[in-house]
Amino acid sequence: MESSKLTVNISSIVETDFRERYNIYLRTKKQRIFDKYIGFNELEDERKIVNQQVMRSPGRRGEIIKNEEIDKEFSRRYSDYVNSNKRI
Repeated sequence: MESSKLTVNISSIVETDFRERYNIYLRTKKQRIFDKYIGFNELEDERKIVNQQVMRSPGRRGEIIKNEEIDKEFSRRYSDYVNSNKRI
């Protein structure tokens, strides 16, 4: 019983660490906001790469986490964009 609790704790610590490191990595990616046709699409390209990997090997937890973190990053950037326009 103790070993299963230890495994769960280690797994959650590893997952949390992976999420934090991947989130930091995503913040370095450039992305155009609000469908303007000028700029970079690095974040969208990252999503495409992750989705291709999911098709090759479905069910892997890492790709599921990556998709969740990409969604969060898009949401964060969009809300920052909307809030910056409200201040003007």
